[in-house]
Amino acid sequence: MKLAVRKGFGFGLTSGVIATMGLMVGLDAGTHSSDVVLAGIIVIAIADSMSDAVAIHMSEETDENEAESTIWPETIASFSSKFLVALLFVLPVKFLDLNIAIVFNVILGLVLITILSFIIAKIEKRNVFKMVASHILITVIVIIVTKFAGQWAETLKHTA
Repeated sequence: MKLAVRKGFGFGLTSGVIATMGLMVGLDAGTHSSDVVLAGIIVIAIADSMSDAVAIHMSEETDENEAESTIWPETIASFSSKFLVALLFVLPVKFLDLNIAIVFNVILGLVLITILSFIIAKIEKRNVFKMVASHILITVIVIIVTKFAGQWAETLKHTA
């Protein structure tokens, strides 16, 4: 796999998992509505995938060392991987009880981050445990913070 595609895919998968899990957990904590969580996942799959792909595209265009022929493959890989990964989280929310779906999706997301981190560590010949642990830690922090943000947002509707 070409480096540009690998970079775009790695970025898209990581961003797709972490952003979608954070959104799901936050919306669940704030609304407890599977319809709201489902709509949020679909919106993030479209809007955030496109915004990240455009951001990567523009970032690569500002890099004087980046070959123009690698910009579009990286952009497309970023968009498609993030879009598809985000959509992975739809089915459990659609067909399972919301609490079970959230737990299932968090486990799925952590597994995906672990696998990607393992692959990157092996390719880069880096310490697998340190890389996997640091990426899982960051992901868990996002989940915790967004859960608290969702709970806080829920309290706002009771004070208004």
